[in-house]
Amino acid sequence: MLKLVKTSSRKAGLPPGSPVFIGEKVTEKFGLDMVDYDAEDISISTPVRLDEFRLLKETPSNTWIKVHGLHNAEAVDRFCLGFGLHPLTIEDILHTGQRPKIDHYEDYLFLVINLIHYDDATREMTMEQISFVLGPCYLLSFHEKDDDIFDDVLARLETNKGRIRKLGVDYLLYSLLDRVVDNFFSVLEKIGEEVEDLEEELIESPSPETLQTIHSLKREMILLRKSVWPLREVISGLQRDDTVFMGESIRVYLKDLYDHTIQVLDTVETFRDLISGMIDIYLSSVSNRMNEVIKVLTIFAVIFIPLTFIAGLYGMNFNTGKSPFNMPELNWYFGYPFALLLMAGTAGSMLIYFKKKKWF
Repeated sequence: MLKLVKTSSRKAGLPPGSPVFIGEKVTEKFGLDMVDYDAEDISISTPVRLDEFRLLKETPSNTWIKVHGLHNAEAVDRFCLGFGLHPLTIEDILHTGQRPKIDHYEDYLFLVINLIHYDDATREMTMEQISFVLGPCYLLSFHEKDDDIFDDVLARLETNKGRIRKLGVDYLLYSLLDRVVDNFFSVLEKIGEEVEDLEEELIESPSPETLQTIHSLKREMILLRKSVWPLREVISGLQRDDTVFMGESIRVYLKDLYDHTIQVLDTVETFRDLISGMIDIYLSSVSNRMNEVIKVLTIFAVIFIPLTFIAGLYGMNFNTGKSPFNMPELNWYFGYPFALLLMAGTAGSMLIYFKKKKWF
């Protein structure tokens, strides 16, 4: 289950811009992956010396550096200072509970987005913050852990497929954002299958575990919406950006990406409505099952009430000799069979009446 709010108590009392990691601790090490490319060549390496990154800002080629392992706040701080990033940018990178946003600085753009991972085995979602720093000829991406979400983009760079090598780092940023939006579609497709299974379970045999699953899924959809809705604003901000970091040729791609984001948001809203309606369906199903049980019990009670009356009547045993108030049936030879037949006839008549009324 995703957390609604990530605690920031570790930053209490610290000055703004303090490089403190806020998020889930991971065991993997801090690492860097660098891709340096142009229209003709590409170089993939893993640099070691953090103090040499300042020189990369002056190279004419395009550079993409992927940083993972944000829990090592000291190493992330040294790396970011090497690129001349603002302390508030470093703080937002390390605080992984940020809302997706875009900030404009003098020599770079800073973006924060949320990536959703879906576990097929447990049917649970986890959220990872990814931060981007876009400069004139470089792109930095900061990941909480070393995942493979952008491996297909890296493969396109290596094989020189499409326009990714011919255009600048602004197109690379668009490609990475497009991959994140495509991932939302994949997650929503799996959630759609889970919603269908829940609908069948609600109709056939709803249980308390079903209600718990609906509640968990509803919480996850709320957080999914919180990730997609501001992402739409981020992409819209990139479309309207008038700085040198986003070229005019990228606008049409961003417009298409914006449309995809709207589709994701519409799907999220649809699923939210369906899941909210499932709670009403669950309550209705449980109520109907309870009504069926009560109806059966009521029918049995109504049938046995007259039988109990007959049995109680003849169980009084009033026999006072020649008194006019005697119960002659008590001494009748066929009295006992008569009482049994009277009870059976009464029960049968009531069953036939209930059947004609279609009460069962």
